Amino acid sequence: MMVDQRFTMVSLGVRDLDRAAKFYEDGLGWKRSGDSNEQIIFFKMGGVLLGLYSWDGLAEDAKMAPEGSGFPGITIAHNARTKEEVDSILDTAKAAGAKILKPAEEVFWGGYSGYFADPDGHLWEVAYNPFWPLDDEGRPQLAD
Repeated sequence: MMVDQRFTMVSLGVRDLDRAAKFYEDGLGWKRSGDSNEQIIFFKMGGVLLGLYSWDGLAEDAKMAPEGSGFPGITIAHNARTKEEVDSILDTAKAAGAKILKPAEEVFWGGYSGYFADPDGHLWEVAYNPFWPLDDEGRPQLAD
């Protein structure tokens, strides 16, 4: 069997669902899906879903210990259309309570990017990549 080359959802374990919802909804201005409930919050992300779920509950579901610290080995990226948009998004995230880990700067691969951590420490890269044009829906257009 061949597995389709896609993913459909990213789930983030959060320590406080109300705090996380406030960050993403009030701080970043995102709209939750009507399928959300008191245990999980969904955001439609242009064909992929972002889910916010209890940290301990998500660890239990994966049959892993909830403790841990340091670099998690994964980042989530948001590509912007301009360098100015990168700066604006980082400012918005900071005002919403994010910790700026790396202010935006010119990077070795020819783009411009910075990083923030949401209130639960999940790492978000905000990047402008001049080699990846974005379509009207904000999806990168890569060569096949």
